[in-house]
Amino acid sequence: MTIARYANRFVCDLVAYEAGKPIDETARELGIDPSQIIKVASNENPLGASPLAKSAMRAALDEVHIYPDGGGYRLRGAIAESLALGRENVVLGNGSNEIIELLCHTFLNRESELIAAQHAFVVYKLMATLFGASYIEVPDPHFTHDLDAMADAITENTRLVFIANPNNPTGTMVDQVTIDRFMNRLPDHVIAVFDEAYIEFPESAPDTLRYVRDGRNVCVLRTFSKVHGLAGLRVGYGLAPAPIAELLQKARQPFNVNAIAQAGALAALTDVQHVANTRRINREGMDFYQLAFTTRGLEFVPSHANFLLVKTGSGDRVFRDMLTHGVIVRAMSSYQLPDWIRISIGTPAQNIRCLNVLDAVLATPVT
Repeated sequence: MTIARYANRFVCDLVAYEAGKPIDETARELGIDPSQIIKVASNENPLGASPLAKSAMRAALDEVHIYPDGGGYRLRGAIAESLALGRENVVLGNGSNEIIELLCHTFLNRESELIAAQHAFVVYKLMATLFGASYIEVPDPHFTHDLDAMADAITENTRLVFIANPNNPTGTMVDQVTIDRFMNRLPDHVIAVFDEAYIEFPESAPDTLRYVRDGRNVCVLRTFSKVHGLAGLRVGYGLAPAPIAELLQKARQPFNVNAIAQAGALAALTDVQHVANTRRINREGMDFYQLAFTTRGLEFVPSHANFLLVKTGSGDRVFRDMLTHGVIVRAMSSYQLPDWIRISIGTPAQNIRCLNVLDAVLATPVT
């Protein structure tokens, strides 16, 4: 007899999220210096954190003995102003992942449904399972969300439809016309959740904030983890009409975003140069990989984000073999893509090394 028999069945059945392999863990396993390892697995900013954010965080250390502003007044106000919204439209989270959880806390139960695309962010399924809701997975032809099919899948029990745009792990993006058509079909009992963690990377992105301003049933998720380089802080936010945002605030834990994170994020909002540099190095890296994969005849998915999905055959093997060379990529078996790996765009030097190691691994006969 184990204690698990007394736990909720849907928690026992949950498969925990598997993050990208850490550098320190890899260094210990290989017995090498961590500086000899490159990690291009978790879509992190290769330029590091916003310099303005780092300076602000150092200054904030002097008051770390004081609880943070539980309402995030200054940060929520700055986010709202930058997007022409009101402070009442902004909900802060411990990463945008927490906003996903808050939405599920607020709207899911055993009788409800969550709809997402087949190759979407795996956390959506984890959250639906955790709250005992039904998870409806809609096929995504050519790895792109089929919003018409997702609208067709809505029933009277549907409460949340997650649309990752650009999508992780495929990097694909649905356009404004497709989104508008979907929103025209959205019934009043469903919330459309636009997960826009990578929205700063496309040259031109659809506008979903218009639906927040119009008071529609939407929640737009964004984060400081990617383009601002603050993944280690865990600070993201949701943008929603006031009635939805107010409900999410009720589900939020007090002090969920710490004072250092708030200070760093607030400064990062003003660091336009860091954002520009990040977008530039991402474009250059994307061009480098796409040309290299095309030249080698490797199938890949053109990406609007800061990573590429490439078909290598036996992604788990390629991941393990590249790991022995000190290069961490992401195997895609957990996303139902066993023949693929995902590579985050790095610095020019990291991109070259990653490609060289990939070449060597693919050239090695499988034993």
